[in-house]
Amino acid sequence: MRIIDVYIQEVTRRLPEKMRTDIALELRSTIEDMLPEQYSEDDAKQVINQLGNPAVLASGYKDEPMHLIGPRYFDVYVSLLKMIVPIAVIITLITVITKYIVSYNGEEAILMSVLSIFGESIWSIFNAAIQVFFWATLTFAIIERVDKDKEQQPLTASMQKWTADDLKNVPYIPKKRAISMFEVFGSLLWTAIWATLYFYANQLIGVYEGDGDRLQFVMIALNQEVLLQYLPLVILIIGLEISFALYKLLKQQWTKGMAIWNAVIQLLSTVVFVVIVINPDIMNDHFVTYMMELFTMTWTQFSIWVVGSVIIIFIVSAVISVYDGFKRANAR
Repeated sequence: MRIIDVYIQEVTRRLPEKMRTDIALELRSTIEDMLPEQYSEDDAKQVINQLGNPAVLASGYKDEPMHLIGPRYFDVYVSLLKMIVPIAVIITLITVITKYIVSYNGEEAILMSVLSIFGESIWSIFNAAIQVFFWATLTFAIIERVDKDKEQQPLTASMQKWTADDLKNVPYIPKKRAISMFEVFGSLLWTAIWATLYFYANQLIGVYEGDGDRLQFVMIALNQEVLLQYLPLVILIIGLEISFALYKLLKQQWTKGMAIWNAVIQLLSTVVFVVIVINPDIMNDHFVTYMMELFTMTWTQFSIWVVGSVIIIFIVSAVISVYDGFKRANAR
């Protein structure tokens, strides 16, 4: 009957050439055994429906999965991607920014440099994520096909069958202590922003005037040479903040030790910031004169209201960060 021949053809065409003849004979015999002696086309359809989709049946003969990553490895595969992709993205972002900072010679406009960093960062992050996704998927697809174990129960991260004892190795993270990816990326972004302002203060911080179509940078506010006198301390703080952000990414929750380290970093950052700001040579003289005339104030008033306000804001934000760190570390 034609419907049986077509069904056998649909099954065997999905098999290797050397298997087709034997499987076709075996399948035809199976179908005939399931049919009554005088069968109709409806009887054949009923038997074929019992045998099911030709693709599924062919997959059973080949003893190979129809999926790329099956349930046995899917949870491990997704967990690995969640762990590796953010690390690859952060390393890529740091690499791109560092490359631009080291190679910058001052000839290119700062705005074009920022746009270049932004564009290359997006492309590099996308490329890194695709590379991680491709190689992880390829690796697990090969493992899926090499593994001849018929067990389909999902494996744990240690590639073993799950038992209640595995719960001993899983930390309980209260919601208030949990560290999100947004928090980690926010920390790195903040570090990148203030570091950029520090290294390019003579091109970014100052007085801008509009000429109708765009803003034009007309006066620097800070003396770059004086700022760079504190370079070793600033590099130290940048390194500490990046290391602390990566540590938060690995720990995924606030601890008392982490809160203490956060307090140390905030204290050190505050001290360095205050030392820089109170340096009498840090401000450009033309900028100070411009501000005093603009707001009709004396140098003493300028120091109290502008410099004092900046220091107070920085100290308050550091105290809030320290308080929040200990509060979240002690959360239950």
